[in-house]
Amino acid sequence: MSGRASSERLSNVQVKVSKTAHVECVEAAASAASSCSSAPDADSYASQHFLTIRAANNYAATLVLLKRFEEAKSLLRKTMRVARRVHGEDHDTTLKIRWLFAMTLYKDPDTTLANLREAVTTLEDAERTTRRVMGGAHPTTKGIG
Repeated sequence: MSGRASSERLSNVQVKVSKTAHVECVEAAASAASSCSSAPDADSYASQHFLTIRAANNYAATLVLLKRFEEAKSLLRKTMRVARRVHGEDHDTTLKIRWLFAMTLYKDPDTTLANLREAVTTLEDAERTTRRVMGGAHPTTKGIG
């Protein structure tokens, strides 16, 4: 085996090990987060704190990466309700949660036609609101649109 082929093979192995380690870290973090506490209760004071809302959104994003779509959808529905009440419809956190919720709906391989319609409606509404609030050049607007 030539030096170049050996080097490429070693590089491929390193990439695979790195990806495996990353997935294991994400899974461990998700497991730790879920064992520390359940999803924020919409009626608790702590769930209404902006850092708790952001943490719930980040946890939901991790669940999506792990392809745990049902858990992510459930958490995002609760978190959207709290974010709307705490921040309002036009807040960037609320808009990002709605964006993630729509992505979760359409990335789920077991999604229904009704969920796909909800994803489209949610994305269109979030994009309109984001464009109005943040402008067309904002990265969030570009990401949603």
